[in-house]
Amino acid sequence: MNELAPRARPAWGAVISMALGVFGLVTAEFLPASLLTPMAADLGITEGMAGQAVTVTAAVALLTSLLISTATRRIDRRHVLLGFSMLLVASNLMVAFAPNLTVLLIGRVLLGMALGGFWTMSIATMMRLVPEDLVPRGLSIMFSGVSAATIAAAPLGSYFGDLFGWRDVFRMAAMLGVLALIVQFLTLPRMAPSGMTRLRTLFDVLMRPRVGLGMLAAALVFTGHFAFFTYIRPFLETVTGVGVSGVATILLGFGVANFLGNYLGGWMVERSLRLTMILMPLLMGTLGLSLVLLESTPATDAALVAVWGLAFGAIPVAWSTWLTRTVPDEAESASGLLVAAINLAIATGAAAGGLIFDLGGALNVFAASAAVLLLAALMILMGVRTRPLASAST
Repeated sequence: MNELAPRARPAWGAVISMALGVFGLVTAEFLPASLLTPMAADLGITEGMAGQAVTVTAAVALLTSLLISTATRRIDRRHVLLGFSMLLVASNLMVAFAPNLTVLLIGRVLLGMALGGFWTMSIATMMRLVPEDLVPRGLSIMFSGVSAATIAAAPLGSYFGDLFGWRDVFRMAAMLGVLALIVQFLTLPRMAPSGMTRLRTLFDVLMRPRVGLGMLAAALVFTGHFAFFTYIRPFLETVTGVGVSGVATILLGFGVANFLGNYLGGWMVERSLRLTMILMPLLMGTLGLSLVLLESTPATDAALVAVWGLAFGAIPVAWSTWLTRTVPDEAESASGLLVAAINLAIATGAAAGGLIFDLGGALNVFAASAAVLLLAALMILMGVRTRPLASAST
């Protein structure tokens, strides 16, 4: 395959292969949540111990996101991305055939490496697959893989787990990884490493004007979202008063709206990146307050949660595009910082939300989430600047 030249025609086949990779990775990440009980029973461990499969994946993903650009700085990016898909397949097969918890956790370590590495490389890769003005559209296609996995992984994992067994579900996930690997092999161009990234580069990038404040604002947005999303089920059960089927229906609405939000985000970012970055957390914060203050009914809460999903669908597209325009020369290092900030935000949002939930219930969690999101919107309005397309390359 030939090196992809700058300003070449959009490599949409490669973009779709990236979306398939995202779908496979996020599906594998989410599967334990719907299969925890049968996994624990089969391996003879507690559900809490089986839940460490999720913890270890997130921890390794965070560490990998900070180190991967340095560790692979001399390797063709095509080979690195194919390696992540190979890790995805190996991880799912190790989990599927795991005789004990140790082997299962090793398999999940491989997944964490693939997740952290793929996300770190993905934005810089997109900048090389499509012209600059089409990067938001390419990112929206790629992030649709996340939304599709959000919709499909939990319900299908649970269904097929009951039908065939949890190990077969992970074998199916391995087949998804093989499909992504084949399509990536056929479509990804050669991409020679564009820089000699070292660990100090991460610090240098963070100290650039606008970057540190932007990373902090992004972390606040994701913290506010995951404080909300982690405790949405107890809110719906205790405040809205819906049963399991009602929760499933509302979450499906969230997932579908989130999928559409990816494409809405791409459309909005092409018109005004800054407006999108301000408007979406402002809308999410307002929705959080509405869920706290308005009279709770299943129809009302379902609508508010769906609009939240639509708004959040635009967030990854917007912040990824901000990164490509703010740090175009060190996109991999900046992506590593952003991925690390998001993983830290996930942990912080869930942990802080849990403390607030135990002390004051779901309403207080949502109020705190709304406050964080509104603070993020204000911070973006006052201090985060974006570059227009014309100056991004200068």
